[in-house]
Amino acid sequence: MSEPILTHTLKNGLVLLGEPMEGVESAAFSIRVPAGTAYEPEEYAGLSTMSCELALRGAGDRDSRQFVTDLDNLGVERDANVSDAHTGFSGATLARNLFPALSIYADVLRRPRLPADQVSASRAVVLHELSSIEDDPAQKVMLELRRRHFPSPWGRPSQGREESVEAIELTQIKEHVKRHYRPNGAIISVAGRFDWNAVRDHIAGLYEDWSEQPATEPTLGKSGTRIEHLEQESNQTQIGIAYSSVPYRDPDYFQAWGSVGVLSGGMSCRLFTEVREKRGLCYSVYASHQSLRDRAAVLCYAGTSAERAQETLDVTLGELIRLSKGIETEELSRLKARIKSGLVMQQESTSARSAAIARDWYYLGRVRTLDEVAALVDGLSRDSINAFLSEHPPQDFTIVTLGPKPLEVPVGVS
Repeated sequence: MSEPILTHTLKNGLVLLGEPMEGVESAAFSIRVPAGTAYEPEEYAGLSTMSCELALRGAGDRDSRQFVTDLDNLGVERDANVSDAHTGFSGATLARNLFPALSIYADVLRRPRLPADQVSASRAVVLHELSSIEDDPAQKVMLELRRRHFPSPWGRPSQGREESVEAIELTQIKEHVKRHYRPNGAIISVAGRFDWNAVRDHIAGLYEDWSEQPATEPTLGKSGTRIEHLEQESNQTQIGIAYSSVPYRDPDYFQAWGSVGVLSGGMSCRLFTEVREKRGLCYSVYASHQSLRDRAAVLCYAGTSAERAQETLDVTLGELIRLSKGIETEELSRLKARIKSGLVMQQESTSARSAAIARDWYYLGRVRTLDEVAALVDGLSRDSINAFLSEHPPQDFTIVTLGPKPLEVPVGVS
């Protein structure tokens, strides 16, 4: 049986979540503030990533070097990332080091130094990341697919564009941090070995006098071009295909997730079997369900040679369309085995659980326990997934290709 989820909301709106885990000696935390790419001005795309980079270069009484040294001395394994809705900071360490680690990150959120002499270095990091995408065509085609499929600004890549990153100055970073690093809309989750009352009081002491800021939602724009080829001299062609699905908060989410699991996720799944194994068309092929809070899509990728690109596109589209005719019982059995294996591994990871409960709160306004998720998976049936696919067949595709020449998209699939 999974542990109960503990919650507490400060008066300023900051949400605390906790999931105690027996038998572990570590604790992990996940912090989300509403400073994602959707809240950036278009002319400063990449602002969230650059702000995050600079915020980690010293906070409170610590300069950049002392900040890194103190976290290393605590043995904190850490990460930071920017998504469409949030800037996130996460860490995992021995349980006895949890409180000092949380205190250091409170400085990052509330008292970042944002040193002027490190703006250029922060910009260089983001520009290097942009350059690396040019050398990674598989990543590039999927970023461009996401940008075109989701309506603006929800498909915006976190790296921005070269010209927009070059335009960002310290003034924009300070304003972005001031407006979006705020308690209302922020989530802090902890999983592992800890005393809830002590953690709750410690975090409240760090944040309870943090002032709220006005919250505004971005204006929803349009999606991009549905069919597009990006010219690139290469012997390879990258293919990205997307179609809309239901988001995580939708009651049918697990049916959608299950249907994608039949397509991809293992060497016995349809895309791997039909596109790669039987025909040898590509070196990589997969599909994944990607959910935002109010919309979602299934994103598919195939990487192949230029000579076999057209056949790869045709066969991959054929498999997506065939999915609407339903799945087989044995496919569902394999899918459930994979999902339950994943749930067991998640149950043993404090980092995975701290991230999962924060994600749940953002999408659902509550947290599903692992027992609840397991029950939803057990409830999946061939009939329930096929009924979903009948109502939500893969269609209206967005297709982006990257390679030496454009491909022909069959009439009626976009």
